[in-house]
Amino acid sequence: MSAHHNVVIVGGGTAGITVAARLRKKDRNLDIAIIEPSEYHYYQPIWTLVGAGEFKKEVSRRNTADYIPKGVTWVKDRVTSFSPEENSVLTADSGELSYDFMVVAPGIQIDWDKVKGLPNALGKDGVCSNYGYDNAEYTWEVLRNLKSGRAIFTQPNTPVKCGGAPQKIMYLTADHLRRKGHLKDVDIQFMSPGETVFGVEKFRLALLKVLDRYGITFNYRKNLVEIRASDKVAVFEVTDENGHMELEEESYDMIHVVPPQSAPDFVKNSALVDEEGWVDVDNGTLQHNRYPNIFSLGDVSGTTKAKTGAAVRKQAPIVTANLMNMIEQGKITNTKVYNGYSSCPLVTGYGKLILAEFDYDNNPDPSFPFDTAKERWSMYFLKTRILPILYWSGMLKGRA
Repeated sequence: MSAHHNVVIVGGGTAGITVAARLRKKDRNLDIAIIEPSEYHYYQPIWTLVGAGEFKKEVSRRNTADYIPKGVTWVKDRVTSFSPEENSVLTADSGELSYDFMVVAPGIQIDWDKVKGLPNALGKDGVCSNYGYDNAEYTWEVLRNLKSGRAIFTQPNTPVKCGGAPQKIMYLTADHLRRKGHLKDVDIQFMSPGETVFGVEKFRLALLKVLDRYGITFNYRKNLVEIRASDKVAVFEVTDENGHMELEEESYDMIHVVPPQSAPDFVKNSALVDEEGWVDVDNGTLQHNRYPNIFSLGDVSGTTKAKTGAAVRKQAPIVTANLMNMIEQGKITNTKVYNGYSSCPLVTGYGKLILAEFDYDNNPDPSFPFDTAKERWSMYFLKTRILPILYWSGMLKGRA
């Protein structure tokens, strides 16, 4: 027999818990269930700084149970399939759950195996990644033992959570080497599948100065496809301006890998996705384009902008308002629209940060009345000390 809820939220990460908390504040009588299998909840933006030796990984982890909003049912399980025509989801152990409305927010899937050799290479012999609670500390081990040689930093040809993170750890590595007097002895290379350092011109120009300061080589149209750990060789697909592709081998002493990422398999294999495999929602209302009683936000949604916690902070009030409008009126009559806001706190060194904020059209969308393209200690302090407090005590409680 299936259980029924007014609202089923798939995913108890940043997006799911934030929306649940906001919905409870709007209507205490709503029967809300969150489906989330994880015992722990992670503040993932801190992992870059774990990899740079600034924090221990334990500060990023807390018990999920402590953040499920009071009055919300926690279904500690995982979704295996959706039946949007029947308004139900199937779970691995709890059976079928039906709903009046659904919010899809299970986050993003890390596809380590999409890079040949990476799963077995990770965590030893200089192969590191900050994308994972159990991985980031090894980055710091590699970084602090690096005194000469070649350091490669990669970005995949897929969307990733926090698109600036692949560069942040590179800048921190360069600054660490500078402080230890080893910068001139390490060849730092960034391998990007794209054709620009950053998509917003104002911040691209600022980052070019940072790259020049550290002597970093930024390579374009290079996508990592294989790690041959025994040889300390990385293999890249290199595409020229005419679209011709060939394989190129690069040696390394350290390589920080950002793995390919995608929507979770159970989402990709459902009727909910668009042609690119993300949940098919209207960019403004975040309502599903084919199923009006479904909304989606966070990394899994098909909105065209960066997949960041800052985006979720702006998306959650939109989803909450439009969903409540649907519950109360049967349609969205007082439309709230998301403008594509995203924020990427670009750490450019220890105590240095460029705060890149922008909208769907790549226009700067600043929150502060000063030039955030300038490296500032105050913005570094904001990221490292203020934002974690606002996250745990504000955002996840439906307050910020």
